[in-house]
Amino acid sequence: MAIETSPLQRIRINVIHEPAVVPMTPRKRDICLNFGIPPRESPHVIAENLDVHLGAGRIILLSGPSGSGKSSVLRHLSDQLDKPLWVGRSPFPANRPLIDAVAPREKLSVALEVLTACGLGEPRLWVRRYCDLSDGEKFRAALARAIGAALCNPSPGPILCDEFTAILHRRAARAIAHNLRKLVTRHGLTLIVATTHDDITSDLQPDETVRLGGMQPELLSHIPKDRVVSLRRGARIERGGVRDYRTFSPMHYRNRDGLGFVDKVFLLREGPARDPLGILVFAHAPRELALRNRATEGRFSRNMRRLNRELRILRRLVMHPDVRGCGLGHWFVQNTLPLVGVRFIECLAVMGAVNPVFEKAGMTRIGRCALPPGRMKLLERMREMKLDPFAPDFHRTIGRYPRVRELVKKTIRDWVAAMHSGNRYDVECRTPIELSRAFRQLIGDPPMYYLWDRDEEYPGRAMQPADLEPTGPSHGDRANPHEPQRAKRHRDSDRHHPAGDGSAKPRRRSRELE
Repeated sequence: MAIETSPLQRIRINVIHEPAVVPMTPRKRDICLNFGIPPRESPHVIAENLDVHLGAGRIILLSGPSGSGKSSVLRHLSDQLDKPLWVGRSPFPANRPLIDAVAPREKLSVALEVLTACGLGEPRLWVRRYCDLSDGEKFRAALARAIGAALCNPSPGPILCDEFTAILHRRAARAIAHNLRKLVTRHGLTLIVATTHDDITSDLQPDETVRLGGMQPELLSHIPKDRVVSLRRGARIERGGVRDYRTFSPMHYRNRDGLGFVDKVFLLREGPARDPLGILVFAHAPRELALRNRATEGRFSRNMRRLNRELRILRRLVMHPDVRGCGLGHWFVQNTLPLVGVRFIECLAVMGAVNPVFEKAGMTRIGRCALPPGRMKLLERMREMKLDPFAPDFHRTIGRYPRVRELVKKTIRDWVAAMHSGNRYDVECRTPIELSRAFRQLIGDPPMYYLWDRDEEYPGRAMQPADLEPTGPSHGDRANPHEPQRAKRHRDSDRHHPAGDGSAKPRRRSRELE
């Protein structure tokens, strides 16, 4: 954790609750007479002469049962602060997507970092309006908006949150608490939260805790420690199947894409017989990838036997929205890669540009895949035709106008040719909806390519990932007359390999996976 070096601001808490005078009514008189209750309660001391210390990177936790005075103490602190930021009191702009309401003056990566830390790590939620969210999502969005406002201010006031994570699933509450501890420390924010739940304390790692509701209020000081999220302690990795992916498919931003020829599936569970938190799907890799051949110096170029024997592609990593951003994803990948049973694992990920989960898991980021040929000219041509590929009725335009349909199909063919040696995506049999979905993905940023080598030989030490970054459109490695000699030696050696026919399958592990 970061070491606190800025001066601390001491605030003394003196809160006395004085019940309001309520008029005497016939029913109130009967209650007072029957139960011996005075017409007006005497003042109650909630907290007296308690000093809390605020500063950059610090978290203050107010805990206690309902009715113990947490909200009163929070308001008392707010009255003594300069420009406090209350969660839930900043209105959201109407008819604007959520991504425009969080840290609007900061880079997009900052807004995505805040949204993910607050439990909103799904792209489909980033483009929704605040009014279209569920109650739990609205709380997380309000939390993200307050944090984003603090990040946009060069000298922000403390962030205050009452009923912190009260309406959330406790699994999500623990993950968000862990994320906020990292966020507050990294950006030097100040956070004061009040909650009735004690299960978030180990993940939140508050610098000071004010416990209310006992005989006397307590003030406890802590030294925050850099701990893993508490959900990891009981987490287990076990084998799964394609059927398990049905549960996670709606949670993925490309939930309708096919998985290809699946080889192995792994589940991450919260504990034995507990709910699954994530899923990893490994499949047989496409025949040719330009970046793969560059990174491995042509090891798999035109060599399907070696490819089937030594390499798999990480087709899907899907984490439950409750636990995104808390470090479980890269831990899951890191501990699963050796269990796949092959030497090489590759991955193509659009999210890699904003989330380094695969790099944290030990995979090497090779570079971004080639842009579809002539993408800028394509977009200009579509503007001339007054076509918007993100219009909700774009698929109807594809089905109605043959000229548009041919333009879309040609773009998809060119992209497949740039990525693979053969056209494995048959555009002729695709519906207009499928074509429009594929087209939208292609005109966006291409995915990042990652590679994991169990033997740590590739990419070579002399070849840095920046050297592998493509400088222009690549058209695969079809019949390259300048094929590296190393690739030729690889193919020659395959002829004498015991499993050179490609029929051998990785040996399955019989022991329990943990």
